[in-house]
Amino acid sequence: MAYPKLDILVLAAHPDDAELACSGTVAKHIAAGYSVGIVDFTQGEMGTRGTPELRLEEADAAAEILGLSVRENLGLKDIYFKDDEAHQLEVIKAIRKYKPEIVLANAVTDRHPDHGKAGSLASHACFMSGLRKIVTEVDGVEQEPWRPKFVYHYIQNNYIKPDFVVDVSEFWEIKVASIKAFRSQFHDPKSTEPASFISSPEFLDFIDARGKELGHSIMVKYGEGFTVERMIGVSDLFDLV
Repeated sequence: MAYPKLDILVLAAHPDDAELACSGTVAKHIAAGYSVGIVDFTQGEMGTRGTPELRLEEADAAAEILGLSVRENLGLKDIYFKDDEAHQLEVIKAIRKYKPEIVLANAVTDRHPDHGKAGSLASHACFMSGLRKIVTEVDGVEQEPWRPKFVYHYIQNNYIKPDFVVDVSEFWEIKVASIKAFRSQFHDPKSTEPASFISSPEFLDFIDARGKELGHSIMVKYGEGFTVERMIGVSDLFDLV
């Protein structure tokens, strides 16, 4: 089976991590003609609200809103997955399958322990994916080594000073629509499910405020921030905005 080569691959611990943190950046690059996909590590089955089946349906709905080239769920165990050999190999398979130039990964540290853990897992897997002596197979075919050129970590709940900010002002409404596709997780006054950290109306207010805060830092309406693993270089000063 042939898999699409992606320009950008977003790796996320849970369905909705990417939407909350970097879907404006995703939508912006898709509009510019780049191919972008999301690979979720878990089905978020340990979350307070919703079911794994519903979370998958919601992820598909968000993928359609964003115009993703692919969305896949690895089915790792929510909360219990680790940054170890077995899990690294599963992520390596995904990286080699889609051959991205850029990977966007979970925050390096955050309120939810899965986020920092997933950020570390993604970072290690991206490096290891380029090692030819690590052998992986998909659909009975041995995969070729592939190492993304860049790994950037999106910012999630906790404030982390970004190394760069992407102007997503024109794509904020798409971002919000993709978040609201996860209807089981966010504020719904008619819901009878238990309250959670992200289900209050104030949480979506926070997402809006964070976007405005980051946008303000680069003198635009809305922004999304990222940290880098190694220094970014430019070929001339006019590349800088």
